[in-house]
Amino acid sequence: MATTTATMAPPSTSTSSVLFLRRLPSPAAARGFGGPLLPRASRLRTARLQVSLTSDVSSSSDVAEEEAEHAPKIGKRVRVTAPLRVYHVVKAPDLDIQGLEGVIKQYVGVWKGKRITANFPFKVEFQVTVETQPKPVKLFVHLREDEFEYIE
Repeated sequence: MATTTATMAPPSTSTSSVLFLRRLPSPAAARGFGGPLLPRASRLRTARLQVSLTSDVSSSSDVAEEEAEHAPKIGKRVRVTAPLRVYHVVKAPDLDIQGLEGVIKQYVGVWKGKRITANFPFKVEFQVTVETQPKPVKLFVHLREDEFEYIE
């Protein structure tokens, strides 16, 4: 255990200061965690903590069911029913997308086999005609399922 002692330094012309001296730990204690000096119980406790931090909360069958549920929706045509404005399109700023028709390109609620908390899990592609552009502008918008309806 390190100890700290306080000694008074000789007075200087401006102010007197307090000098703190600290005893350095022994070389054996300076090796750190996980070294051979720790007791076996401490090493086991550390290993258990690492395992609990890396464990997966959702089961793979739940994730597979969710992917299977949303897989048929990919590629379907949809129409936006909610009054929404998007501002991320440079060629068409302040764009109202209510009534636009697009195609669902991806379900992003599952990523690399794990469930994530996507607020807007459906990635929908739209093609918008802008008067200053010769070709339609392609844009992607993430939507919730209650913000669009399926069309045939």
